[in-house]
Amino acid sequence: MSGLSQSQLLRLAQKLSPQQIQMIKLLELPAQQLEQRVKQEIEQNPTLEEDLTERMEEGESPKEISVDEYLSDDTPAYKYRVNNYASDDNRFNKQTYITESMPLIEFLDQQLSYRNLSPKHRALADYIVGSIDDDGYLRRDLSAMADDIAFATGIETDEEELEEVLGVIHELEPAGVGSRTLQECLLLQIESKSMEIPARRLAYKILSQYFSEFSKKHYEKLMARLGVDEDEFREAMDEILSLQPRPANLYDEGGNESIPYIIPDFILTHENGEFELSLHSYNVPEVRINKHYLERIRELTGGGPGHVKTEEDKEALQFVKSKIESAKWFISAIKQRHDTLMRTMSEILEYQREYFIDGDRSKLHPMILKDIADRTNLDVSTVSRVVNSKYVQTSFGVIPLKQLFSEAMQTESGEEVSSYEIKQILTECIEGEDKRKPLTDEVLMETLNAKGYHIARRTVAKYREMLGIPVARLRREI
Repeated sequence: MSGLSQSQLLRLAQKLSPQQIQMIKLLELPAQQLEQRVKQEIEQNPTLEEDLTERMEEGESPKEISVDEYLSDDTPAYKYRVNNYASDDNRFNKQTYITESMPLIEFLDQQLSYRNLSPKHRALADYIVGSIDDDGYLRRDLSAMADDIAFATGIETDEEELEEVLGVIHELEPAGVGSRTLQECLLLQIESKSMEIPARRLAYKILSQYFSEFSKKHYEKLMARLGVDEDEFREAMDEILSLQPRPANLYDEGGNESIPYIIPDFILTHENGEFELSLHSYNVPEVRINKHYLERIRELTGGGPGHVKTEEDKEALQFVKSKIESAKWFISAIKQRHDTLMRTMSEILEYQREYFIDGDRSKLHPMILKDIADRTNLDVSTVSRVVNSKYVQTSFGVIPLKQLFSEAMQTESGEEVSSYEIKQILTECIEGEDKRKPLTDEVLMETLNAKGYHIARRTVAKYREMLGIPVARLRREI
């Protein structure tokens, strides 16, 4: 009979508090969604209200204050508010078309470039992205794809490893890209949204657990199984119907009037050699503590805790205090979001100063997330959340922040240049070629090598495809 033994094991584990999780979610939200999030918080927390009067002086921030300070008659009004507006928001309070575009395959490749993938996984990701069809779906079996990869590239892989890499692609934009089924596509899209809305949570449950009934339109059976009424079910259906069954339609290369408007998160102006950067929060309302509830605390306390008379009064007092603390945290979180976004964008501006003068993409320096993380002393994941789905409005157009990041390539002299520079040279060479005898990838490679850019033919082909330029024989004209 074996004996029992006891041992002690010390482990270090980091867990995020609910407040930290909420802060991360706020950081990820672009301007338009932030507006919805703030309005939702106002609806859910009665002690918060929209401030339609004064605005907090620029540079001021809400302080950490206690309930006792709330009760003070001489508490300055600015302690109850957060300012979400740039000084010139009236001038820019418009929705704007995004002015720079790229093929979907290049957009996906760009996002992969600042993911921390091993060389093998990056090669596998490139192969998977190249297999995505025009609708944004991956319609090939992963086990068959593993065999094709081994034959075409010599890389040995299996279905499990490809599934892992595909999971990374599923985190890219547009949401749902690389899906294999309609159900997976819709689930990926709804998972990319905030799940705090009850109708959205119900929609997720329908898609994940009752997709067969949903697709067959067995609505009465669904309502009975879910235990919801018609209004709740209709709201969930509206959430599902807002999703896009063809994920590629969520991304357009430009020139189409159906392209959704872009709300820039930052406004950047350049006058007299000086840059001015501000955070553009669109229609995000300023919020403050509702003074009606402060008065309610005064009534309950009568000037001190000893004046609370009944158990019901104690519960009401505790409820109001907790809601005020929650409102105070939300105001502070919005301010922290503002500071983090401005801190990150300021370093990006400093890093890419030459580019922001006139928008010449050949002046973009190689830049990865870690470069900005090191300069801001922020975590790489934080910088990634700031960059994700954010745009800056400049004098030369509205630019996605992701587009400012690129891998480095080394010239013959040892100088590091951006991959954008290589693509620009390729574009110029092809535009200036004799269309009766278009340049092959081999000739383009030799041209780049002659200019001091050591680049392989397969890389030339990759960049050409990313630019949406066909092979030489398809560019030939009589």
